[in-house]
Amino acid sequence: MNAFRAAVEAKDIAAIEGLLAENVVFTSPVAFKPYLGKPITAAILRGVLRVFEDFRYVREIAGVNGRDHALLFEATVDGRTVNGCDFLHFDDDGKIDDLMVMVRPLSAAQALSAAMGAQFEQIQREARSAPQGSAIGVGREG
Repeated sequence: MNAFRAAVEAKDIAAIEGLLAENVVFTSPVAFKPYLGKPITAAILRGVLRVFEDFRYVREIAGVNGRDHALLFEATVDGRTVNGCDFLHFDDDGKIDDLMVMVRPLSAAQALSAAMGAQFEQIQREARSAPQGSAIGVGREG
């Protein structure tokens, strides 16, 4: 089993953050531009853990090189069933340097956008207070 999957399923925030590269790029399903850096990515993932209900991975696909993984999931947000996929790329050190999330259907993506929007001030505060203090991101346009 993928270490990220195991950490998320255990809701082990420290383990999740430990798997992120300092220069990780997070591409959100509901924001136009990606977020850059470990502090903002970790804060967003903590926010996701707060808003997703009944989260579970249902399938895992690994690339032949072991550095690319697709983790298909199901969850609920504000009563809407979300189907999604976490696309992960691991760098030479075994850290996630690229994390892209895609979700469907549109109504679930809209519910996720609203729920995460309500979390965003807290997410920004958490990212700013992170010990490493790298870039917070490049916007919330969506």
